[in-house]
Amino acid sequence: QLHLAVSEKNELTKSLEMVQKELQEKESEIKKETAEYKDRLLQAEKEHQDALTEANRKNVVEIEACQDKMNSLEQFISSQKLEIEHLKSNKEQLSNSLKEASQTLGELLKTKVR
Repeated sequence: QLHLAVSEKNELTKSLEMVQKELQEKESEIKKETAEYKDRLLQAEKEHQDALTEANRKNVVEIEACQDKMNSLEQFISSQKLEIEHLKSNKEQLSNSLKEASQTLGELLKTKVR
């Protein structure tokens, strides 16, 4: 009976060793898969960050271009306002000159009629 118990113990020990070996293999496999998933996650995060960085860079360039265009338009508007003021001043001067010329003509006509 002792022999049977020893034999059974040996079989159980072998079985336990096999189960432990399988568990170690599974653990190793899971660790490998986990490492692969971490690598893929890091790669995806890097790609995402690169895409965000590129999108931000493009936005900055576009904003700068829009600001340049806006500054250019503001300068154009400012120069147009100056031109309008200049034309108004010229119009007023011409209007005054016309009034003076009309008065002078009126006076000349009056003196001619006499």
